[in-house]
Amino acid sequence: MDFEDSPEEAKFRSEVRAWLDANAKPRLRREHGDPMDERTDAGAMQRAREWQKTKADQGYARITWPKGFGGIGGTPMQSIIFGQEEAKYDVPAGSPFAIGLGMCIPTVMTYCGDDVKQRYVKPAVEGSEIWCQLFSEPAGGSDVAALKTRAVKEGDTWTINGSKIWTTGAQFSDYGLLLTRTDPNVPKHKGLTMFYLSMKTPGVEVRPIKQASGASGFNEIFFTDVKLPDSQRVGEVGQGWQVALTTLMHERLAVGGGQGGGLDVPQLLQLARELELEDGPAIKNAAVREKIADWYVRSAGLKYTTLRTMTALSRGQQPGPEASIAKIVVASKLQDLSAFAMELEGEAGVLAGDDAPMHGAFQGGWLGAPGLRIAGGTDEILRNIIAERVLGLPGDVRVDKDVPFNKVPVGR
Repeated sequence: MDFEDSPEEAKFRSEVRAWLDANAKPRLRREHGDPMDERTDAGAMQRAREWQKTKADQGYARITWPKGFGGIGGTPMQSIIFGQEEAKYDVPAGSPFAIGLGMCIPTVMTYCGDDVKQRYVKPAVEGSEIWCQLFSEPAGGSDVAALKTRAVKEGDTWTINGSKIWTTGAQFSDYGLLLTRTDPNVPKHKGLTMFYLSMKTPGVEVRPIKQASGASGFNEIFFTDVKLPDSQRVGEVGQGWQVALTTLMHERLAVGGGQGGGLDVPQLLQLARELELEDGPAIKNAAVREKIADWYVRSAGLKYTTLRTMTALSRGQQPGPEASIAKIVVASKLQDLSAFAMELEGEAGVLAGDDAPMHGAFQGGWLGAPGLRIAGGTDEILRNIIAERVLGLPGDVRVDKDVPFNKVPVGR
């Protein structure tokens, strides 16, 4: 691994720092809350849009994308450097544009024509339009290809009926990337087709889901005789699974690259220094120190795993399975660390928000961690991927792999 910037990277980092100094204030203290609450707050949303437009005007909103599409044609390493430096400044967090720009728009850019790209890419980069991802369904679980939302074609028009669930940010999204079943007579992976659509299309109904944390970041969406022109198809008919894999690859990289929303050992150390136990400050307790040391080791492992990815990117190579490995560790570590912190807080551990120690950071982390262990691929799916594609172990038996979808047995 190479831990130092190359001369070119060091120059770019200096330029980014100078630009951030001129356009934002340094972050004096990182506050922790539910990022979805920030996205659904009108004032926070406006600040996020303004910051996104400021970055887009400079080409920093999507650094690796071509100049005509809001970027500077930069390298993946330059994008990472900007992210590292931006995190030091007091700018909007929990970006409502992450799903669109990180997953949906790259798929549109890969499979759609120039007219579609010219219409939708720039507004998404500038933050004036927001996208969501319409994949998961109530009966499908982690098996995306088990979806039942139907699309039936008559002439040049498709009629959509069905439902999706756990869609992040649908309530404030302008557009969505929709995976449907167009042929139930072939195996489940072969009968899918992808579309994009306006979330204001007649027949689309969005219902926010109230979460345990009090936020409503996820949604269920119902499609009732929704009409879409064939021009809004993404990829070929029946090619939906291949198109979806492009989206899912970007999703896994995005989720796996996170570190639990900023909650980590430094925040646990801060709590341990401030908290008084029966035998004195928590930081002096041997059991507490042992736990902190354990999570420090895990954090260091994640750090160096990320550095391996950065080294590969800086050399123009494709990263390996690091994102899948990191995602498994990040989500479980966030859950365990938050649970331990809440236990340390004693009776105050049941509080939330500003009434709780550290503004309820660990309560929010604990409530959000199970979702992180599902989003972008469940722990079980990622372990299978690592086992099969990294370790070379035999694949799971998949009895429905070659069975037509309409012949797959279902529960009553």
